[in-house]
Amino acid sequence: MNKKYNYASADIDYRAHPELYKIAKGEQGVLIVEPYKSEILPHWKFKTAIEANISAQMIYKMFLAYKDAHDFVGMDMARKYLQMGYTRSRRYARHKSGKKYGSLQDKENKKELPETFDPEKQKSADIFWKYYQKAISDVHYLEYKRIHKDKYG
Repeated sequence: MNKKYNYASADIDYRAHPELYKIAKGEQGVLIVEPYKSEILPHWKFKTAIEANISAQMIYKMFLAYKDAHDFVGMDMARKYLQMGYTRSRRYARHKSGKKYGSLQDKENKKELPETFDPEKQKSADIFWKYYQKAISDVHYLEYKRIHKDKYG
Protein backbone atom coordinates (compact mmCIF):
# COMPACT_ATOMS: atom_id res chain seq x y z
CA MET A 1 0.00 0.00 0.00
CA ASN A 2 1.35 3.39 -0.99
CA LYS A 3 1.57 5.64 2.05
CA LYS A 4 2.37 8.74 -0.02
CA TYR A 5 -0.70 10.73 -0.99
CA ASN A 6 -1.78 14.36 -0.71
CA TYR A 7 -4.57 13.98 1.78
CA ALA A 8 -6.89 11.04 1.28
CA SER A 9 -7.43 8.27 -1.19
CA ALA A 10 -10.73 6.57 -1.98
CA ASP A 11 -9.02 3.19 -2.35
CA ILE A 12 -7.92 3.02 1.30
CA ASP A 13 -10.04 1.48 4.05
CA TYR A 14 -9.36 4.00 6.81
CA ARG A 15 -11.04 1.83 9.44
CA ALA A 16 -8.48 -0.87 8.73
CA HIS A 17 -5.67 1.68 8.35
CA PRO A 18 -6.32 4.64 10.67
CA GLU A 19 -2.60 5.40 10.61
CA LEU A 20 -3.06 6.65 7.02
CA TYR A 21 -5.72 9.18 8.03
CA LYS A 22 -4.39 12.71 8.19
CA ILE A 23 -6.35 15.23 10.22
CA ALA A 24 -7.13 18.04 7.81
CA LYS A 25 -8.77 21.43 7.99
CA GLY A 26 -12.50 21.76 7.84
CA GLU A 27 -14.31 19.31 5.61
CA GLN A 28 -11.40 17.97 3.56
CA GLY A 29 -11.82 14.32 2.62
CA VAL A 30 -15.48 14.19 3.59
CA LEU A 31 -16.46 12.70 0.21
CA ILE A 32 -13.40 10.46 -0.09
CA VAL A 33 -12.59 8.70 3.20
CA GLU A 34 -14.09 5.21 3.21
CA PRO A 35 -15.88 3.34 4.67
CA TYR A 36 -17.14 6.38 6.56
CA LYS A 37 -18.37 8.27 3.51
CA SER A 38 -20.61 5.34 2.59
CA GLU A 39 -21.88 5.05 6.17
CA ILE A 40 -22.57 8.72 6.87
CA LEU A 41 -23.40 10.37 3.53
CA PRO A 42 -26.81 8.64 3.08
CA HIS A 43 -27.97 10.32 6.31
CA TRP A 44 -26.76 13.82 5.39
CA LYS A 45 -29.70 16.08 4.47
CA PHE A 46 -30.41 19.76 5.00
CA LYS A 47 -33.19 20.78 2.57
CA THR A 48 -35.66 21.46 5.40
CA ALA A 49 -35.24 22.01 9.12
CA ILE A 50 -37.07 18.73 9.77
CA GLU A 51 -34.66 16.82 7.50
CA ALA A 52 -31.70 18.64 9.03
CA ASN A 53 -32.81 17.75 12.55
CA ILE A 54 -33.21 14.06 11.71
CA SER A 55 -29.90 14.11 9.82
CA ALA A 56 -27.90 15.91 12.49
CA GLN A 57 -29.28 13.64 15.22
CA MET A 58 -28.42 10.52 13.23
CA ILE A 59 -24.92 11.72 12.37
CA TYR A 60 -24.32 12.69 16.00
CA LYS A 61 -25.50 9.22 17.09
CA MET A 62 -22.96 7.80 14.65
CA PHE A 63 -20.32 10.10 16.19
CA LEU A 64 -21.16 8.62 19.60
CA ALA A 65 -21.07 5.06 18.25
CA TYR A 66 -17.64 5.71 16.74
CA LYS A 67 -16.59 7.12 20.11
CA ASP A 68 -17.81 3.97 21.88
CA ALA A 69 -15.72 1.96 19.42
CA HIS A 70 -12.68 4.21 20.06
CA ASP A 71 -12.74 5.01 16.33
CA PHE A 72 -11.28 8.50 16.03
CA VAL A 73 -11.39 8.53 12.23
CA GLY A 74 -15.12 7.79 12.33
CA MET A 75 -15.64 10.50 14.94
CA ASP A 76 -13.72 13.02 12.85
CA MET A 77 -15.64 12.12 9.71
CA ALA A 78 -18.98 12.48 11.53
CA ARG A 79 -17.74 15.84 12.81
CA LYS A 80 -16.97 16.86 9.21
CA TYR A 81 -20.48 15.95 8.03
CA LEU A 82 -21.98 18.01 10.85
CA GLN A 83 -19.72 20.90 9.87
CA MET A 84 -20.61 20.47 6.20
CA GLY A 85 -24.31 20.44 7.09
CA TYR A 86 -23.80 23.80 8.73
CA THR A 87 -21.72 25.35 5.95
CA ARG A 88 -23.93 24.13 3.10
CA SER A 89 -27.12 25.17 4.88
CA ARG A 90 -25.62 28.62 5.48
CA ARG A 91 -24.61 28.86 1.83
CA TYR A 92 -28.15 28.05 0.67
CA ALA A 93 -29.64 30.34 3.33
CA ARG A 94 -27.66 33.21 1.81
CA HIS A 95 -27.68 32.20 -1.88
CA LYS A 96 -30.75 30.41 -3.24
CA SER A 97 -28.73 28.71 -5.99
CA GLY A 98 -26.09 27.57 -3.50
CA LYS A 99 -23.51 29.43 -5.56
CA LYS A 100 -21.60 32.20 -3.90
CA TYR A 101 -20.06 33.52 -7.13
CA GLY A 102 -21.49 33.84 -10.64
CA SER A 103 -18.26 33.05 -12.46
CA LEU A 104 -14.64 32.10 -11.93
CA GLN A 105 -13.71 35.74 -12.53
CA ASP A 106 -16.21 36.84 -9.87
CA LYS A 107 -14.64 34.34 -7.48
CA GLU A 108 -11.15 35.61 -8.23
CA ASN A 109 -12.35 39.19 -7.66
CA LYS A 110 -14.34 38.07 -4.60
CA LYS A 111 -17.50 39.51 -6.12
CA GLU A 112 -20.36 37.58 -4.53
CA LEU A 113 -23.80 37.12 -6.01
CA PRO A 114 -26.52 39.17 -4.31
CA GLU A 115 -27.60 37.63 -1.04
CA THR A 116 -31.06 36.32 -0.34
CA PHE A 117 -32.33 34.94 2.93
CA ASP A 118 -34.02 31.59 3.39
CA PRO A 119 -35.13 31.18 7.02
CA GLU A 120 -35.71 27.43 6.55
CA LYS A 121 -32.10 26.88 5.48
CA GLN A 122 -30.94 29.07 8.36
CA LYS A 123 -32.86 26.81 10.75
CA SER A 124 -31.07 23.84 9.15
CA ALA A 125 -27.74 25.59 9.66
CA ASP A 126 -28.54 26.31 13.31
CA ILE A 127 -29.43 22.66 13.91
CA PHE A 128 -26.21 21.36 12.39
CA TRP A 129 -24.21 24.04 14.26
CA LYS A 130 -25.58 22.82 17.60
CA TYR A 131 -24.51 19.23 16.95
CA TYR A 132 -21.20 20.28 15.41
CA GLN A 133 -20.38 22.25 18.57
CA LYS A 134 -21.23 19.21 20.72
CA ALA A 135 -18.90 17.07 18.61
CA ILE A 136 -15.90 19.42 18.62
CA SER A 137 -16.15 20.04 22.35
CA ASP A 138 -16.50 16.36 23.29
CA VAL A 139 -13.63 15.59 25.69
CA HIS A 140 -13.07 12.13 24.22
CA TYR A 141 -12.98 13.53 20.68
CA LEU A 142 -10.36 16.07 21.76
CA GLU A 143 -8.31 13.40 23.53
CA TYR A 144 -8.52 10.93 20.62
CA LYS A 145 -7.57 13.73 18.24
CA ARG A 146 -4.48 14.55 20.32
CA ILE A 147 -3.50 10.89 20.50
CA HIS A 148 -3.98 10.43 16.74
CA LYS A 149 -1.82 13.50 16.00
CA ASP A 150 0.87 12.36 18.43
CA LYS A 151 0.90 8.82 17.07
CA TYR A 152 0.50 9.42 13.32
CA GLY A 153 1.31 13.09 12.77
